[in-house]
Amino acid sequence: MPNSIISNVSFLVRDYDEASLFFTQVLGFSVIEDRQLHADKRWLVVGPSDQFGAKLLLAKATTPEQIAQIGRQSAGRVFLFLETDDFWETYHHLASHSVRFAEKPREEEYGTVVVFLDLYGNKWDLIGRFKSNQNEQF
Repeated sequence: MPNSIISNVSFLVRDYDEASLFFTQVLGFSVIEDRQLHADKRWLVVGPSDQFGAKLLLAKATTPEQIAQIGRQSAGRVFLFLETDDFWETYHHLASHSVRFAEKPREEEYGTVVVFLDLYGNKWDLIGRFKSNQNEQF
């Protein structure tokens, strides 16, 4: 079987523009692709500015069932994991943008971690791996 990768993860949003602002200005992602598919649907992909790592397809919720799941994509569990090469700089940047944290930063065997909430309330882990535990990403 040929090699495969997961290229995008669909992420339910209320509004394309508010979500794009959060991911670019708060999380520091770049808009990878933004195409209008028809009047009320866009193909809007955001991801790390260096193009390394998974990308999010921002998918506007349109049905009552989809709208009900905004902010609940993982039923209250941590949904996504954001790794950084400078935990404290990233932590303070998020705090300066009024990002809500579900706990205080803590040390784990692999690094420093804190759970934060995105603009819809989905839980994320912010992880700064200890140098001896970092993979070749950073």
